[in-house]
Amino acid sequence: MKFLIAGLGSVGRRHFRNLIALGEKDIVLLRSHHATLPDEELAGYPVETDLHAALTKHKPDAVIVANPTALHLDVAIPVAEAGCHILLEKPVSHSLDRLDVLQKAAQKSGSKILVGFQFRYHPTLNKARELIQQGALGQIITVHAHWGEYLPQWHPWEDYRQSYAARADLGGGVIVTLTHPLDYLRYLIGDVESLWSFNGHISPLEMYVEDVAEIGLKFASGALGGVHLNYVQRPPRHTLEIVGTGGTLRWDNADGTLYFFKMPVEFDTWSDNPPAAVIEQYKLPDGFKRNQLFVAQMCHFIEVVRGESEPVCDLQDGIQALRLALAAKASQASGQMVNLKE
Repeated sequence: MKFLIAGLGSVGRRHFRNLIALGEKDIVLLRSHHATLPDEELAGYPVETDLHAALTKHKPDAVIVANPTALHLDVAIPVAEAGCHILLEKPVSHSLDRLDVLQKAAQKSGSKILVGFQFRYHPTLNKARELIQQGALGQIITVHAHWGEYLPQWHPWEDYRQSYAARADLGGGVIVTLTHPLDYLRYLIGDVESLWSFNGHISPLEMYVEDVAEIGLKFASGALGGVHLNYVQRPPRHTLEIVGTGGTLRWDNADGTLYFFKMPVEFDTWSDNPPAAVIEQYKLPDGFKRNQLFVAQMCHFIEVVRGESEPVCDLQDGIQALRLALAAKASQASGQMVNLKE
């Protein structure tokens, strides 16, 4: 197979390295030459600066869209029209404009689109999903995700103020950039029916996008919950808690451990000494590294390109996550709850 990588920033380089590690050598690089990383590792691979030329000259089977968020569709739409299969980095775009054009192009050409939400490949998050689907938690009552990181430490080699995450013109802001929980909560709990949000630029960080967000969620199942996001937290924290009538799940991305506080099926609620919850613990495999999420994603994408699998996170999933992110922004702007059923 021939791969074209559009965008050679941090995640584009990661995909490049993982393709090579998986034995894929036929790789073309589509470059704007705006990346701030050194180019030594890219030496020897063909480079194009024009998308049309890259498609007509090299005829790639698959394209990885890893350029800045606001520029995703400038690449993804022509690529879909050409019939290439696509790994589209999250979020799929910075607005809903032209996503219908991408959908129609992919449907017409047969292009398969996998959206790059790598947490869908996380072993213990998938264990949480398995427990929920088995009914082990009973009725889900509430769920909360918290993700805070210090933006200036993300990419130490560049000025954070010039990064896509800090620039509105490139589709930045903490809600859209850290949109993973909005995807994996749908994956775990189901669709969101309405939301509200307070968000804004509150910290001293030098940017013109929101750096803190509180998002309240009402799921179609009736469960209530929320997501907290920020660009200022040190040390970083990324955690999840899901409370059901049958117990509680707690997950911490720091070590990947999932705890299931399982309540006894029957006990006297009026007892002075109710039985303690049984704690089940699920850990990551020995030696697990964060990059294995991206490797698993790339392996799946290769299967999609070969026609051996359907995308586990398709374009519609990506659009739904973006709708939630944009609804959070709209809620702040209007001061009102947003009904997603409308």
